[in-house]
Amino acid sequence: MSTSKQDETIIQVKNINKTFLNKIKALVDFSIDISRGEVLVVIGPSGSGKSTFLRCLNRLEVVDSGSIVIDGIELNDQLENLLEIRKEVGIVFQNFNLFPHLTVLENANLAQIQVRKRSKAEATSVSMSLLEKVGIVDKAKSYPSQLSGGQQQRVAIARALAMNPNVMLFDEATSALDPEMVGEVLEVMRQLAHEGMTMVCVSHEMGFAREVGDRVVFMDEGAIVEQGTPEKVFIQPERKRTQFFLNQVL
Repeated sequence: MSTSKQDETIIQVKNINKTFLNKIKALVDFSIDISRGEVLVVIGPSGSGKSTFLRCLNRLEVVDSGSIVIDGIELNDQLENLLEIRKEVGIVFQNFNLFPHLTVLENANLAQIQVRKRSKAEATSVSMSLLEKVGIVDKAKSYPSQLSGGQQQRVAIARALAMNPNVMLFDEATSALDPEMVGEVLEVMRQLAHEGMTMVCVSHEMGFAREVGDRVVFMDEGAIVEQGTPEKVFIQPERKRTQFFLNQVL
């Protein structure tokens, strides 16, 4: 199976709709194909549907209509499909979601043992390697409360990677961090991008989007307003709505 970029679709989203109970339409006939190895960065104003789209990709939100297929598996009501996709799709939230009563190593081991059915020794080997990768192996025996926000987020990334996912989702992974901690998390994400990980990143870090993204999608009111290479979207945006947004944030 080829792993070069842009030659194989790994995520197919067709005409998905999502309306919340307050009648707000979060996604409106939303469609997109994402290639294996592609780094897709989704930008847009608050309430534009960015995080809802991301959460639909592993069924943390259930779409009202439309279809999502990830690596040949349709995301539907079948529990078997859902469990398979959640093995293959890692997600990192803005608020870390670490278990406070478990050490860093135990946090990284838990899903490997329970879901991947690895032995504790095998899981520990994988976890320690990944904690080293994200630069936090010296904190393996620490508890989340003993770590900075940036350190906790790097643990969350290592925990997600420990499941050997084919796709990584990042939902505003740096928005809860102090400014000086943002860089250390973005550096880990850059490294993953350079290694060819398929990534879908909802982000307000425009510098990261320009540097690392293969494609940037600008969303508003539950739909894609504009998409293209970072150069096209940031330097020569075609839509007035995109231009207005970028004038506010750049």
